[in-house]
Amino acid sequence: MKPTQPGPAPPGAKPHKAASGRYILRLYVAGLMPKSTLAIANIKKICEEHLQGQYGLEVIDLYQQPQLAQRDQIVAVPVLIKNLPPPLRRIIGDMSDTELVLVGLDLPNKA
Repeated sequence: MKPTQPGPAPPGAKPHKAASGRYILRLYVAGLMPKSTLAIANIKKICEEHLQGQYGLEVIDLYQQPQLAQRDQIVAVPVLIKNLPPPLRRIIGDMSDTELVLVGLDLPNKA
């Protein structure tokens, strides 16, 4: 499966919010497994502390929607995918290493 590039925007279309610094994130988890629930709590905390509402976070439970694993070529969970702003990044694990997550998101550590 080849990644596809978005086509040109239709005339009069507004720029995507990511162009103004908005982060679009997708977290894949496996049900209520301990690492999955920890990853959800950790990424929400990191986003609230470092992105202050300038993000969209979609949590996808692969037990509920297994077909979505193929779309983003998921081979391990939990995994966080940063779709926007570019470049696309993947961070695997329970998101407990805040510094690693911040580096993966291209964010400076405010601590």
